[in-house]
Amino acid sequence: MHATNIRLRDFIVTDNDWIFAASGYDHTGGVQAVLRYIPDQNGDREMGGVRYRKLDFDESGEFLEKNHASWKFRLPEDAISKVLRSNERIPALANEDQRVAVIIDVLKSAGIPVDKMGITGSMLPGLQIEGSDIDFVVYGRYWFLARDAILREISRNRGRDGDQGIDRDRDSDKLEITEISEDMWHQIYAKRVPEISFEEFLAHELRKGNRGMVGGTYFDLLFVRDWDQLPVTQERGVDLRRCSLTARVLSADLAFDSPAVYEIDHPVVSKILCYTHTYAGQALAGEVVEARGMMEDVRGQKRLVVGTSREPVGEWMRSLDLLGRVPPTVR
Repeated sequence: MHATNIRLRDFIVTDNDWIFAASGYDHTGGVQAVLRYIPDQNGDREMGGVRYRKLDFDESGEFLEKNHASWKFRLPEDAISKVLRSNERIPALANEDQRVAVIIDVLKSAGIPVDKMGITGSMLPGLQIEGSDIDFVVYGRYWFLARDAILREISRNRGRDGDQGIDRDRDSDKLEITEISEDMWHQIYAKRVPEISFEEFLAHELRKGNRGMVGGTYFDLLFVRDWDQLPVTQERGVDLRRCSLTARVLSADLAFDSPAVYEIDHPVVSKILCYTHTYAGQALAGEVVEARGMMEDVRGQKRLVVGTSREPVGEWMRSLDLLGRVPPTVR
């Protein structure tokens, strides 16, 4: 098993049937991974005759601390039994799930090859249950074409359907991709618990175009680097101090990656890295942003990390241009 062939959002199964999600690209010293599912006879989902339970972020860390502390941040290559690759699951799901098939068809019509699509989350190992979201992956530059195709499809269906933000009946013969209702946006906001107001959150989210509904199910369009964008070194920096900054974004080419990367024009800090999905795609190149997080030092280079925990308190990022709040001194 070669760890170099594992990309962000692929899943890894160990010999004891624990299922991890790859959380990065740089697997030097072990695969960056988060434990997501463990066998549990009382679990609410099943695969291959084995019942599983899903762990949230905090549960995952606590479980590994007690049961296999050395696997908490890096999974050794010799512990890997099987790799579930996001792109390899698509052909089967296209036949099994009409909702996924609808997304695939829309993206194919936009010129996106099927081998540049993938699936992650509970659908990757086949552990989805009623109410599970669809975590749809698109690789590299094709992600931006996919995002635009989804936005066009939502706009087209909004014009044909008087009930804006409400998907057609799940049992309808014709499933469509539609916009997210305000109720669903409130649910997403409550789940994320961001340090910005709902109004700010919604303003940023609506222009990202990476979420929608299909057949009554919420879906995300997730970015993963293509092979020509790899390998990449992802070093842990040395924490310096918490701070806030205001700066102009020079490049947002990897703003939807994990972590999201923003190159900025600032006298001290060269990049903002966002590890929480809330702030992926938060700003465009040329915009002025305000951000607060932990300043790190990596080989003499300073960067600001937003999302030092799953639900970071006192950390945020916002586009001041989008909100009309750019200070006169920065214009």
